[in-house]
Parts: sequence; C-alpha cells; structure tokens
Amino acid sequence: MEKIRLFKPQLSNEAIAAVTEVLKEGWLGLGSRTEEFEKAFAQFIGAPYCIGLNSGTSALHLVLRLLNLPPGSEVITTALTFVSTNHVLLYEKLLPVFSDVQIETGNIDVKSIREKLTPRTKAIMIVHYGGYPCDLNEIYALGKEYGIPVVEDCAHACGATYRGKRIGSLGSFQAFSFNPVKNLPMGDGGALIVKSSNHNQKLKRLRWLGINKNTYHTSRSGKRGGEHEVIDVGFKYHMNDINAAIGLCELRNLENNNRRRKEIAQKYKDELRKVKGITLLKYKKDRDSSNHLFCFLADNRNDLVNKLLSMGIETGVHYKRNDLYPMYRTSNLPNTEYFSNAVISLPMHLELTDEQIHYIVNQIKRGW
Repeated sequence: MEKIRLFKPQLSNEAIAAVTEVLKEGWLGLGSRTEEFEKAFAQFIGAPYCIGLNSGTSALHLVLRLLNLPPGSEVITTALTFVSTNHVLLYEKLLPVFSDVQIETGNIDVKSIREKLTPRTKAIMIVHYGGYPCDLNEIYALGKEYGIPVVEDCAHACGATYRGKRIGSLGSFQAFSFNPVKNLPMGDGGALIVKSSNHNQKLKRLRWLGINKNTYHTSRSGKRGGEHEVIDVGFKYHMNDINAAIGLCELRNLENNNRRRKEIAQKYKDELRKVKGITLLKYKKDRDSSNHLFCFLADNRNDLVNKLLSMGIETGVHYKRNDLYPMYRTSNLPNTEYFSNAVISLPMHLELTDEQIHYIVNQIKRGW
C-alpha cells in the first residue's frame, strides 16, 4: 500500500474554477470575494462580524493589539498547542502563564486556570484541542468573575459545536485558521469573529496597515486614488480574493466534510477501544468535535510512531509542550507532560479510505 499521509488537502472542482475566475478578473488582493466570504462565514458561525485575514496567527495577534494590554501583563494559556498561539503573546510583550490540561481531552483545565489567576492576569487564551470544544460555560464564568476577556483559538474547531451552538458564536473573540490542512482549507488564511461594530471597524483598519480606505472600493468608485488617512499602526494581515474564492466554495462543503471526519474518527474508536497500551480521549455528549485531529495516548508512543512509519503510515505528535522552548518559562504541568509524551495523531483527511483505516488499525493491533 502506498504511503498514507497524516494530512492531505482536498479542494473541489468548484473551488478550482472559482480561483480561475478570480485570476481572469485580475483583482487578486483584498476585494469583493473577501467581503463575500466574511459575510458567509459570519452567517455560518452565527455571529455579526467576520474579519478575513491571512492566517489564524494574525487573527490572534490582532485580538491582543485590540485589547491593548499593558506590557508584562499575564495571560493564562495552554502549552499544548502550536507555538503561534503563544508567540503572539510575546509579540505584544505579554507574559504567558501556562495552565495545565485535562488528560481526558487535551483541553485547558478550568481548575488549573483558577489556580494560576493573579492580580496581574489580564486575559485567558484557550485552544479547542483537536477540534473538541473546551468547557466554555465554566471558562467564561471565570472570566466574568475576574473581569478579564477570554480569547478562543479556534484553529482546529471550524464547524464544532458546544451545547448546540457553533464555536465562534459565544463570547467576544474567536480566531480561525484556514491553512491547507484545516477543516476549511483555503490555501492559507484566517478569520477573526467579533461581536462589536466598533471592534469590526478598527480591526479592518489594523489588518490593512491602519489605512481607513479599502483600495478595491476606491478603484471601483472612479475617484482619484492615493488619498487616504493612516489612523493606526496596523499590519498587512488581510485576506486576498484568491483564498476567499476557495473559502466560499469549501464553506458549502464543510458540514458534509466534517460528517465524514466524524465517521473516520468513529471507525478508529470502534477498532482501537480495547487495544492494549492505548487510551482513547473522552468526549462529553453536550458538544461535537470538528475532528480536525484524531489523537489517543499510547504507551511507548515513540515506538508506535516508528513502527507505523516503517509500514508507510504517517503520524503526528500534537504537540511538544511550548514551555520547553527557550523563549518561554518552564512550568510545573504534570498532565501536559504526560499528554505530550504519550499523544499520537493518526491520519485524518477526506481522501482517507475505509481500506486505509482498516490497514492502519490492523498495524496497531499487531503491537509495537
């Protein structure tokens, strides 16, 4: 059997045709397709405003710039994530304070958040690990109790739901990623969901270097170009119409695609439930994962990784705990330590066949 990839992006013929149309039209930057995507994605989430950006990292960074926290402020976060989640804190000269995670899910633990709170805590940053929603009611209640904002890193959670509502519809700030391996692949890109009109207006300036005019609308108006005001020190973080054209098409497929991901995850669970040396993650019934990742905990994880690689099966380790990198302070995180040393991600993508799933689980069942 040919090599089975961990991730493999899949784009529809409609998306390919839509990109071709944008290329023929000749407007490739921030334009009408981006605006269409912003409206469509906000409607999908059930939120009033969406700001289209070039990455999920940019989305997280802009939230922090909007919050304008004093340098040195503490932000409670998780070490079990891709480093971009925590790098954006360093961009703004903020101090990451690492909370421990739940061994059962990989998500940030509410009890640990409470233990880490100090008068210097100015925000909480959470990650929906693998696409499984965090304990949002408890986390938002904690934020309200201490008067601090909660920022959701939803890079894995596009299409996930919490108690019947889509991730992104609750709270104030949710950052999404659309890089090639995400549930909504757009080549690259990101989005920030906000609930305030003032935040929406300011963020649309911040993503375009603080400029108060949209070049696309200026060019279409027939008025003289080149005259604009720069109101803020912003960034070149905006989405472009090529990515947005892909996103508009793939958004229509997202629910069906996520259903297939759920089927794949269930097949893995059914086959691996009783395998010695494996601990499956435990999910509550009041929320649905987007199943961006399929992870479990394995005894002698590295031996299993090497065994599967020798059989042509790519796997992943999500993630090395961030606080072990030199730019961060190492923390006492026993659950995170155990989880990061035991977790393994199996192939999860839309081109994965039932035959390949059967092959993967059979190799695991044979031991490592």
